[in-house]
Amino acid sequence: MPAKSNNSTLVIDIGGTNVKVLGPQADSVIKIPSGKTMTPNKMVQETRRALGQAEYSQISIGYPGPVIAGRAVSEPHNLAEGWVGFDFEKAFRRPVKVINDAALQALGSYEGGRMLFLGLGTGLGSALIIEGIIEPMELAHLPYRKGRTYEGYVGARGLDRLGKKKWREHVLEVVEQLRRATQADYVVLGGGNARLMHELPPTVRLGQNSNAFLGGCRLWQDPGSLSPNGKRRNGKQEI
Repeated sequence: MPAKSNNSTLVIDIGGTNVKVLGPQADSVIKIPSGKTMTPNKMVQETRRALGQAEYSQISIGYPGPVIAGRAVSEPHNLAEGWVGFDFEKAFRRPVKVINDAALQALGSYEGGRMLFLGLGTGLGSALIIEGIIEPMELAHLPYRKGRTYEGYVGARGLDRLGKKKWREHVLEVVEQLRRATQADYVVLGGGNARLMHELPPTVRLGQNSNAFLGGCRLWQDPGSLSPNGKRRNGKQEI
């Protein structure tokens, strides 16, 4: 069961397959099918319809693409167009914070130190957190092998093309490459396909998709740090 939203926060995690919604005090996640026909207007309308009379005072949105200053700066690869420049606050008539969807789940997964988050879903999400400060990243479309990108191997299309065994091998190779490149203490694997990973090295652990909803609540707690007043554990910030 996902952590319940607090402070009247509505959390929306926009994915290429589903838009996942968790309202304040909700016990379960609402899933709204997305895909190539999902526009931002349609997402707002279907979210409001699904919530009915539920009350919320603020909204956190995880967006499947780069976000700068709370605004989407490119159209998502797996949804319809119209997201860049869309005014979510006007559409929902509530205060809204927008962050990359991988960064949203990373916020809810963080346990101190230097953490790399990789989201294995329709595509490949990524975010780096260093001592509580989060930096969304766009590693998915960097070249990896044979003219294909990282996402082309470890995203959903790569899984379909390679099969589970080969896909797992590439996931472990990609994880180690990116862990070394970012000098991360540990890597958290999230996203819907992370559940397909079985044996993992000591520096890698599985996250939970529900962490995105915890991250959505944390997004309103402090603008620059996950745990400004947190305790330290083994020299690392504890949230």
